[in-house]
Amino acid sequence: MSIGDRIRRIRNFRGLTQKEFGVALGFPEGSADVRVAQYESNVRKPKEELIHKMAEVLDVNYMSIYETPLMDAEDVMFTLFELDERYPISIEDCQTADGRTRRTINYNSQLIDSFLREWQQRKKDLADGKISKAEYMEWKLNWPDTADDCGKHLPSKQWRDNPTATEDTE
Repeated sequence: MSIGDRIRRIRNFRGLTQKEFGVALGFPEGSADVRVAQYESNVRKPKEELIHKMAEVLDVNYMSIYETPLMDAEDVMFTLFELDERYPISIEDCQTADGRTRRTINYNSQLIDSFLREWQQRKKDLADGKISKAEYMEWKLNWPDTADDCGKHLPSKQWRDNPTATEDTE
């Protein structure tokens, strides 16, 4: 996903018009919407400082906006190669219920396992109706500040509409 797509998706999630967002970023009111439109259409690419300002205005983690190089399958493969250098990866075949073979990636990192376990729980909570789509999006946009290790501690940034709601853990 391009940086422009990310900006547009998050701005819309926050319910801001291009003009409102541009003014909040400090652009002149007369051209605020045009500037934002240029970033969202990828005509212009925001500089690092502006990306940080956008993240602040949109109240998200900077990395939610920053354009990562994972745009196609080859990029994913090179990322996995790099991860293999740090967290040795093994690749194994796994048979699915319908008889197809899938590849699984196994790694040696308790921290990554913890992150994936919490993500799995958030996806389950969403599917079970325990959290809303907006809460799930908020959790992702502000991760890792919203991380709570599946309810084991309080997150440093609140993401739930009802923070006193109890959560199932694993």
